[in-house]
Amino acid sequence: MTGQPEILTIGHSTHGIDQFVALLQQHDVTAVADVRSQPFSRRAPHFNQAALSATLRRHDIQYVFLGRELGARSNDAECYINGRVQYERLAGTDQFKKGILRVLNGAESERIALMCAEKDPLDCHRTVLVARRLQDEGAQVTHIRFDGSIETHDQTMARLLQQLGMQSSLLSSREEQIDEALAKQEARIAYVDADLLALSESAVS
Repeated sequence: MTGQPEILTIGHSTHGIDQFVALLQQHDVTAVADVRSQPFSRRAPHFNQAALSATLRRHDIQYVFLGRELGARSNDAECYINGRVQYERLAGTDQFKKGILRVLNGAESERIALMCAEKDPLDCHRTVLVARRLQDEGAQVTHIRFDGSIETHDQTMARLLQQLGMQSSLLSSREEQIDEALAKQEARIAYVDADLLALSESAVS
């Protein structure tokens, strides 16, 4: 891989399908990587996997499902503590690493947008988990906001620090502050498996 690839993210949220496609076209996206663990939407069936793939194909935009590799709901029980998925463990799996590599390799020839459901990138694992690892691998990540504006990943992290009221400190570096902020955000949004949670609670009682 050469250079520093730019990878976009987007949340389908409550967009109509025409509006969603227009956002992709506005930012010259040529391929959508769906990182939802479950590629379906009850409230917006036009974002169900088959329907979305067909729509994008009509607009010459490729679709690939990467929810198994980069989704937030792991099937590996080792990725959970007390029923809650642990992003660090998930990111360490071979499957996740293969997904990251696939995105990086694909970005050499396509302009890729990672797609999940949440409107705000800070409320989604595409930012707190996936984008973080892509940046670690040298990619530039940019988030497409609901209104079509863009926000660099660094700007998104600055917004997270502001939301959490975390001010600059002489005692910790910015990188350490971001790590702490991401850990807090993970604790807020990470998936909890009800069955695994019940097992952990029964083991304690």
